[in-house]
This record gives sequence, structure tokens and C-alpha cells, in this order.
Amino acid sequence: MSTAELNNPSPDNSYEQLVRSSLRGFEAAKEAAAALAQGVGSADRALAEKVHQFEEELDKLDHDINDGVTAAISQVPAKRARELLACLKFIIELERIGDLLENVTNRAVAVGSRLEPQEVKEISTMAGILARMLAETQEAFAQRDLKRAVDVLKADAEMDRLRNLVFVRHIENPEHQPHRESFHVVFMIQSLERAGDHAKNLAEEVVHLVSGRSVRHVLRQYDKPDEVMFVERLRRQTGKR
Repeated sequence: MSTAELNNPSPDNSYEQLVRSSLRGFEAAKEAAAALAQGVGSADRALAEKVHQFEEELDKLDHDINDGVTAAISQVPAKRARELLACLKFIIELERIGDLLENVTNRAVAVGSRLEPQEVKEISTMAGILARMLAETQEAFAQRDLKRAVDVLKADAEMDRLRNLVFVRHIENPEHQPHRESFHVVFMIQSLERAGDHAKNLAEEVVHLVSGRSVRHVLRQYDKPDEVMFVERLRRQTGKR
């Protein structure tokens, strides 16, 4: 390969590198969430350092993808330009997830030894759901898998349910039970729920990228009973003959 080719990579290589960087962003955010899910009860500074490293990686990827998309988007066909714009949206959401996870982790390490077992369990569960949402969205983007992305949208409801349970227990507290570190627990749970919202935004972007249609339109299709979808599929097949 000539020196000129090394100094001026082809648009195709730029596009592929940006896609790889976006997929790595998913991986970094997923690993940070998984680390929190596994270590939230330990109050270990090593956990905070590990999550911080992932957050720093996401910051760097954010910078690199922003610069790369700006340079590459005018040199690629329209379809790839649309995918590059999706990569830009992905890294914005992923970087915000990284910030939220670092905030939760730092607070968990500071008060971890004083958290009640129920709170440790719920924080761990929410971080685990977030990790799975990110893993599934990453795969949906890599495989351009519409159904997998739609399934992620539905998973967000469990994050909301867990947040509401914690809010009732610590804020409304109908049974008037004493709870330790309620301020910190509510902050952490709210931050994880917001991270789930960002993960949902990622899945919505994949849905739009793959289908070319609004999320609401796609969800209406997936919410139909199997019998209705079968009949519609038969009608489409008959109409093509």
C-alpha cells in the first residue's frame, strides 16, 4: 500500500472503522453495567476504577466518532451516511450511559456497606437488565435485526417497575419503616432508570435504521396477534402472484 493510501484512507475503510468503534462503545457500556451488577455490594474502590476506565473509553470513542463522522459522511453513499448518523447518535447515548454508571458506582462504593440487602439486589438487578439491553441492542445493530431491537424496547418496562417499587418504599413509605441511605438509593435507582431510557433510545434508533419507519408504526405491527399477522402475510403473498 502506498504512503498516499495510508495518509488518505478510503471512505469505505473510514465507514467500517466508525461502525467498529460504535460496536465497541456498546461493549464498553455493557461491561460497565455488568461490573456494577456484579460488584455493587462490595464497596470496593476497584469497582469504581473499572467503571471509570470504561467511562473514559466511551469519552474517547465519542470524540473519535464525532470527528470521524464529520470527515466521512460526505464521502459515502446515502445509505452509509444514514448509518454514520446512527453511529453518531449511538455514541451520544452510550457516553451518557457511561456517565450515569460512573455516578451510580461512585455512590455505591461510598455507601455500599450501609445499603440494605434489598437495595443491593435491586441495584444489581437493574444494572444487569441494562447490560442485557445494551448487549441485545449491540447485536441488533450488528445483525440489522429488527425483532431483537423491538424486544429491547419492551424490556425497559421492567426498569420502570423496579424504580417505582423503590420510590414507593423510600419516598412514600406507606408502612413507615425506617430505611438507611434513602437519598443515595433513590439517586442510584433514578440514574439507572435514566440509563435504561438511553438504552431504549439506542434500540429505537436501530429500529428506525433497519426499518426506515417510525418506532410507533413498527410497534403497532409487532403488537398484532399472531393470527392477524399470518393473515396479512398470506394477503401480501397472494397479491404478489
